[in-house]
Amino acid sequence: MTGPHHILTEPASDAAIDTACRVLRLPTMRAQFADTVNRAAREHLSYRGFLAELLMAECEDRDRRRSERRIRAAGFPRPKWLSDFDYSANPNVTPALVNNLATCEWVKKGEPLCLIGDSGTGKTHLLIGLGSAAAMAGFRVRYALAARLVNELVEAADEKQLTKTIARYGRVDLLCIDELGYLELDRRGAEMLFQILTEREEKNSVAIASNESFGGWTKTFTDPRLCAAIVDRLTFNGTIIETGTESYRLAQTKAKQQRS
Repeated sequence: MTGPHHILTEPASDAAIDTACRVLRLPTMRAQFADTVNRAAREHLSYRGFLAELLMAECEDRDRRRSERRIRAAGFPRPKWLSDFDYSANPNVTPALVNNLATCEWVKKGEPLCLIGDSGTGKTHLLIGLGSAAAMAGFRVRYALAARLVNELVEAADEKQLTKTIARYGRVDLLCIDELGYLELDRRGAEMLFQILTEREEKNSVAIASNESFGGWTKTFTDPRLCAAIVDRLTFNGTIIETGTESYRLAQTKAKQQRS
């Protein structure tokens, strides 16, 4: 049999709650407890309502922290959000298509995305913005510059770690490869990149940004068969967005100069 409950004083109750929140790792409940108690008293919340408020705050904050960790883990070079994309500066990109991609259904289905256009047309902004949307939605995302990714694969092969490295890139839900097409890759590097794409084919999504149309990819992948196979991997069941040739960064710079 248990004895009668000992009624704690308010200071003792506050101390016990603070300690319990530390032990149970509930930092948001610990931080918001005092304010929520005061609001509950003002608004005459029921015990259930008071508890629900605290638990919901903890869950929301935990989701936010998880999203922030996934965005950090993705390795984006700078923050870019879809809400900041200037559609008026680039009429080639339609808001409806981007909003549809922002639902992340394509990531769930393991489909590819290709962003093709000249420098300054918003490819990287869209790539990072869509990658961030996927991370916020709970997907594991990784960003890499094409040249650095290939260098990492070559080094891994030299250290007999290639299989492990390819498997690591194969596990993420969305792999964002930026600046594909800027540099010519030797056959070894191109084949390793192809292995990454093959590992992910129809299982996990790949999104790429390239300043070259597919016809110009033979400058990057000099073996025509390998080039065709890579284009096939990146376009099958995928979405292609052509961001155009007119740099809005250049237009913005010229406009500023004219104003000044």
